[in-house]
Amino acid sequence: MRGVERARVPAAIACLIILTLVVASRVPQEAHAQTAALTQSGVIPLPNVNGRIDHLAFDAARHHVFVAALGNNTVEVIDSASNTHVKSLPGFHEPQGVAVLPDADAVAVANGGTGTLQLIDARTLRTRWTVHIGDDADNVRYDVASRQLYVAAAGGLYAVDAAAGRVRGRIAIDGHPESFQIATSGGRVFANLPGFVSSQVVAGDLRSLSVAARWSTPGCNGVYPMALDETRARIYIGCRRPARLEAIDTRSGTVAGSVDIDGDTDDLFFDEIRQRIYVMAGEGFVDVIRADGDVLRSTARLATRSGARTGLWVPALHRLYVAVPARNGQGAEIRLLDAN
Repeated sequence: MRGVERARVPAAIACLIILTLVVASRVPQEAHAQTAALTQSGVIPLPNVNGRIDHLAFDAARHHVFVAALGNNTVEVIDSASNTHVKSLPGFHEPQGVAVLPDADAVAVANGGTGTLQLIDARTLRTRWTVHIGDDADNVRYDVASRQLYVAAAGGLYAVDAAAGRVRGRIAIDGHPESFQIATSGGRVFANLPGFVSSQVVAGDLRSLSVAARWSTPGCNGVYPMALDETRARIYIGCRRPARLEAIDTRSGTVAGSVDIDGDTDDLFFDEIRQRIYVMAGEGFVDVIRADGDVLRSTARLATRSGARTGLWVPALHRLYVAVPARNGQGAEIRLLDAN
């Protein structure tokens, strides 16, 4: 028996060594798989910025990224060429949405605290005009073709003449639309209605400023962020209850695919070249979702910081900007994640 036991010990050790080598060989591969989609290339500190950070916008002509520092009542300006903080602009009241008007050399900022929209000169960084929109003015989009700004606020989507600085009408919607996306053709717009009990996606007509369709999102509530894939007629919506990403057919409103994500998302973006969706999750992660047709698969999960739930994807730079608020003694910053 002793001879048999002695023979078994070396065999057991050999098996343990082999198992260890196999596990060790897999760990780097798994770690690489988690980080291969995005690589952090830098960090830009936002000095003296406290509180929640909301949405961002990119000015390609001046290489500026504008950051709505909602809790700080400022708009922060960073240089995308040198990756440095340029200036902190005061005079805002809970800035939430930001949009760049490339043909007007201007930046629009929606103030949730005062329900106003400010147009900022992109060169001087001074206010050109301010117009009242409605309670809790939030997300902003600019339609270059019509030279109209659209603002989500209580009561619907408000259309603003960018040149005149006046509200010309609205798509009346009960409740407060959150993220919305404008189609480049067809005069359509899609907006999320989070709702307290049930959520909806609203399809609107920009020509008649009317609601064209309403689609319920059962089992997917707290719908805040949205991205649009016009090529495949899909919108991607981020749900908070439960934490899920869904693909919606823009022609029928039906759910075409879904996948679980991390919680507390407020921004997501579609990378058309790589067929990926980048989800900013306030739980402290960026989820990378691969879209294989309507099959959505989670392919990477990168740690950020609690509360980092907004950002900006800039296709021209192949870069994802992640807004990280100041928390637990750590200062606010913008993290740069480059797509591979």
